[in-house]
Amino acid sequence: MSGHSKWSTIKHKKGALDAKRGRIFTRLIKEITVAAKIGGGDADGNPRLRGAIAEAKANNMPADNIKRAIQKGTGELPGVTYEERTYEGYGPGGAAVLMQTMTDNVNRTTAELRHMLGKHGGNLAEANAVAWMFERKGQIVVSKAGTAEDALLEIILEAGGEDLRDDGENFEIITSPEAFEDVKKAVEAKSITIVGSELSMVPQNYVRLEGKKAQQMLGMMEALEDHEDMQKVFANFDIDESEIQE
Repeated sequence: MSGHSKWSTIKHKKGALDAKRGRIFTRLIKEITVAAKIGGGDADGNPRLRGAIAEAKANNMPADNIKRAIQKGTGELPGVTYEERTYEGYGPGGAAVLMQTMTDNVNRTTAELRHMLGKHGGNLAEANAVAWMFERKGQIVVSKAGTAEDALLEIILEAGGEDLRDDGENFEIITSPEAFEDVKKAVEAKSITIVGSELSMVPQNYVRLEGKKAQQMLGMMEALEDHEDMQKVFANFDIDESEIQE
């Protein structure tokens, strides 16, 4: 078991609220559009598009929305041109923050993120300042209810998983990007409830935050997640469950 920030669980808990606000649809439409633009509109030959479509369907996005997003990416329909841009920064207490965005106005996005981080006790950093602290991994969060830890560990190791972490109410499974789909299928085959899953940037180490800095960090993450250009945001903070409840 390894320590971690619990932010993955927080994100999945707020997923329903995101869906109500349409926030998650906006993010997925951008991802589908860019994936189709880069790799073509055929999901069978475009792994990134295939993954985006699967996530969209899991979030009950209508098929017409998915189709239109693909057509905008391939140029069959007119659409906005998005640029992918990764930002790096620091949060309270020196926690590392990695932000993946899609924007139609880089200058605006940069200025807004700089202001947002500063407001919550952080700052933007130069390229490669913190990216080296993260590794691309698959994350699968499953409910502890009715799930035996030893049995789950055996399932994921047999399927090629790397680690199993205790996250209070849930277990967090870590995989390589290549083994992500196989491990997910193996867990689903045992009728284990998956709370959420994604390819993520997982920190190699964590910064412990308490008190005011912990609350500032949580406020920063909420604000960044809600930014219209934000696709995904990752950080290496570790906060006690009691701080999160506050």
